[in-house]
Amino acid sequence: MSVLSARLRASFTAVGVPVLACGIALAGLGAWTASGRAGSPPHVAVTKAYVYQSFGSTPETAAFFTLTNDGGSADRLVHIASTDTVAPPRLSEHHMTFSGGAYRQPVDSVTVPAGDGLTMTPHGIDVTVRPKGTWRPGEEVSFTLRFAQGKPLKIRAVVVRPGAQTDRLPRP
Repeated sequence: MSVLSARLRASFTAVGVPVLACGIALAGLGAWTASGRAGSPPHVAVTKAYVYQSFGSTPETAAFFTLTNDGGSADRLVHIASTDTVAPPRLSEHHMTFSGGAYRQPVDSVTVPAGDGLTMTPHGIDVTVRPKGTWRPGEEVSFTLRFAQGKPLKIRAVVVRPGAQTDRLPRP
């Protein structure tokens, strides 16, 4: 009888565990679908937008956006335009060299994950811009963000000094 019991236990373990795991996954997918988010389109919004004031003879500066996506699928930021810049703004990513130097590398697009978002920083993804004229702190710069799936967003970014507190900026 113990041999039969051992075989039944082994069979249950071999079959039961995968069936149980599939049941749990199916229950999770059912809950996600019931919530109405399964397959829903992306819904991207900008909750913070600022641009650094440029200094001296440096022709470029950087803009930063905090993007949220409370939709059910990811989207990609694929293009940025501005009438307040000399050249079209460019998405870029900062990298460090082994010797401690930094450089920017252009990127074609960035993902805005579903149910999450993207926060641009001076040490990661940002937008390289060349201002028309001199921007002063408190001024606003207009941008249009275009996405692979969602509607374009027209926003205004506040000019701040590099290193300034940005946690109290008004919503764009």
